[in-house]
Amino acid sequence: MTEYANEPIRGLPGLLPPGERIIWQGSPDWRMLARTAFHTRLVAGYFVVLSAIAAGFSLTGSGYTGVVMTFTLGVVGVALLHLLAWGSARTTIYTLTNRRIVLRIGMAVPKCINLPLVTIGSVDLAARDGGTGDVPLTLTGTPTIGYLALWPHAQPYRINRPRPMLRSVPDATAVAALIARTCLAVNPAGLTVVPETAHPSMPSFLGAQAA
Repeated sequence: MTEYANEPIRGLPGLLPPGERIIWQGSPDWRMLARTAFHTRLVAGYFVVLSAIAAGFSLTGSGYTGVVMTFTLGVVGVALLHLLAWGSARTTIYTLTNRRIVLRIGMAVPKCINLPLVTIGSVDLAARDGGTGDVPLTLTGTPTIGYLALWPHAQPYRINRPRPMLRSVPDATAVAALIARTCLAVNPAGLTVVPETAHPSMPSFLGAQAA
């Protein structure tokens, strides 16, 4: 994990060593990031329910002040979450090279996380609307990256063994396949598989796993 101040190459903490080349770069779709990572729809629904409850109390003669305050707070809250999602997407660059995956993340404290391809045990895909999706990565060995250090670029609810995740990337199916093929080039003993059944949060995925 390397903090950086200047980028000699966009999205990377330094110049590429001899023999390494960039294969793909991308960033999250901020609208999908807002929905899936910052849960803007869930928060909006919560405040709609609170506003309805406040409206019910207003019918008893308590006035509409509570309704207006609740609705306003909800609008401000959802707007702030969208702003955070936009800022997170704008400061995030995912880079795939023929040797590693680099996550350049962080708004307040920017950092680069290097994931050598030889440490990636599987590449999965959670497809979403409009071709976007999440690409979780399973790392071999003992995890050395904390969940909070990765968030929101981590698979949800995997606290003990965090899985780095390229989140809300456009054309996610092609990106996952490209990463899988690149991992296979580094680890020819691996294989590409499509499971017969998948977890509901991962309706389809392409894996690059060690044999």
